Amino acid sequence: MIDGIHTTPTDIEEISAPRVDRALLETVHDASYIDTFHDFCVRGGGHLDPDTFAVPASWDAALHAAGAGVAAVEGLRSKRADTAFVAVRPPGHHAEHAQAMGFCFFNNVAVTAAHLRSHGERVAIVDWDVHHGNGTQRSFYHDPDVLYVSLHEFPFYPGTGWVTETGAGPGEGTTVNVALPNGTTADSYLAAFRRIVVPVVGQFAPDWLLISAGYDAHVADPLGGLRLRTADYAALARSLSALVPADRTVAFLEGGYDLEAIAASASATVRGSLGLDAATPLPERVEGSAARTVDLAVEALADHWEVV
Repeated sequence: MIDGIHTTPTDIEEISAPRVDRALLETVHDASYIDTFHDFCVRGGGHLDPDTFAVPASWDAALHAAGAGVAAVEGLRSKRADTAFVAVRPPGHHAEHAQAMGFCFFNNVAVTAAHLRSHGERVAIVDWDVHHGNGTQRSFYHDPDVLYVSLHEFPFYPGTGWVTETGAGPGEGTTVNVALPNGTTADSYLAAFRRIVVPVVGQFAPDWLLISAGYDAHVADPLGGLRLRTADYAALARSLSALVPADRTVAFLEGGYDLEAIAASASATVRGSLGLDAATPLPERVEGSAARTVDLAVEALADHWEVV
């Protein structure tokens, strides 16, 4: 995947991911959970659930993965780069406040959003992994200054992310779920993105954009049932980056299980964020069974955003 990013026709600067600050980590995760996970790894690790396995080195890897986004933010603030891609494992968007799941231990994107939030920034998180980011959604479900938007296959693991999940309390409306059925084509996906995601993020007017960039919605992925193509990730990233100030986009690697598709799609994401590829109009019409769920999402959001 790193090799794929290096094929991007631009200068690439690599920076090391520092360990996350413990106090910042505790703004997203329960302190006793952090300690329990540490002790579990020290004792040799094992299965935390049927999908999520840890070894002794997982503790250090998870700390560095959770700290990487903050380093990326500071790199952009200091003008060292124009965009950032956080190429780390383990991923994070399934990690709950006090529970590891879905290969995730700490929620990397949520930690970075919490860091930005503590500095008074408005943050939009757009999650295009094929799976819903349940942990990220729950982290900000009541927060009016963090917008969480997910496009994902539904029903599918982890079972959350239906269109009526729109936030609660002061955060009502700042959770947006675009639930798409198995087999949704790239054109329908992009049309749903154009219809819902672009206007909502634009109206929210974030200071920063964080992308949970999973690549298991790619047509080549062996697990997902959506049909995105490599070039589509460039189109998605280009459209999103245009909605925030320059030098304020950070993408985080989440899922993806076809190595060639991950490498090519990561490069496409960077190209799109930098505007290196020629812009092409997004499709306008959602076809097939996806049309119904997109209509339901629009209906659920109509009281909060201008979407049609």
